[in-house]
Amino acid sequence: MIVIRSVVFNFLFYLNLLVLIIAALPTLLMPRWAIVAVAGFWARTNLWLLRVVCDVKAEFRGLEKIPLGPALVSAKHQSLWETFALLVILPDAAFIMKRELMWIPFFGWYAWKAGMIPIDRSKGSQALPEMNARARRELARNRPIIIFPEGTRRPAGAEPKYKYGVARLYSELSVACIPIALNSGLFWPRRSMHRYPGTILAEVLDPIPSGLGQEAFFERLQHDVEAATARLVAEGEHELSRHSTRDASLAPSP
Repeated sequence: MIVIRSVVFNFLFYLNLLVLIIAALPTLLMPRWAIVAVAGFWARTNLWLLRVVCDVKAEFRGLEKIPLGPALVSAKHQSLWETFALLVILPDAAFIMKRELMWIPFFGWYAWKAGMIPIDRSKGSQALPEMNARARRELARNRPIIIFPEGTRRPAGAEPKYKYGVARLYSELSVACIPIALNSGLFWPRRSMHRYPGTILAEVLDPIPSGLGQEAFFERLQHDVEAATARLVAEGEHELSRHSTRDASLAPSP
C-alpha cells in the first residue's frame, strides 16, 4: 500500500504543481502578494494531499516563538517537504536558494517575482556580500529570511554539515535567529519516491538573540538544532516502528 499511495501522491503532487504553474502566469503582471498567495495555496494543498493520500500528517510546534517582525530563520533540511511546508507558518518568507534554481522556466520566474534570494555557490565566500545585501532589502520589507545552513538535504540521522555562511549572515543582518528542527526525512526521504505514513514534526526553537559573536552563534545554532532534531527523529522512528508492527499484524498469514 505504501508504494501505491506514494505513486498516486507523486502523480497528484506534480499535476497540482503543473496546474498552478499555468494558473499563476497572470501573477507575473500583478503585485508580489499574488504569487505569495499562490505559493501558500500550493503548500496547503500539498499537505492536504500528503494527509489524505499517504496518511502523512504535519505537526508544527512552538509557533508562539515566531516573532512578528523580520528575523533570520535557520531550518534543518532533510527533504523537499520543508521547502513548501514552511510557507504555511511563514507565508511571506524569502528563501535563500542556489542561483541555478532561478534559471528553471516558470519556477525561476515566480521565485524572482516572490523576492527569493539567489546565491552563486561557485563564487564561495565572494557571493556573500550580494546575498547579504539582498537579504537586508527583504528584511526592510518586514519579511523573514529562511536559510538551510547545510546547503542541501541531509538524511535523517546523518552527520550534520553546517556551512559557516549562516554565521556571517546572522552577523550582517543583526536580527534574532529562529532555529527550526524537524524529522521530515523519515517520512519523505530524499531521492526516494516513497512517502511513509506518520506525523512529520517541525519545531520552532527558542530564538537566538542578535549580537552574539559568529563563533558563539554558530556553535549554539548547531547544538540547539541538532539536539532537537535528534529528539524529533527518535520520536518519528518510534512512530514508524509502531506503523510497521501494526501493518505486520494485519498482513494475511501464509
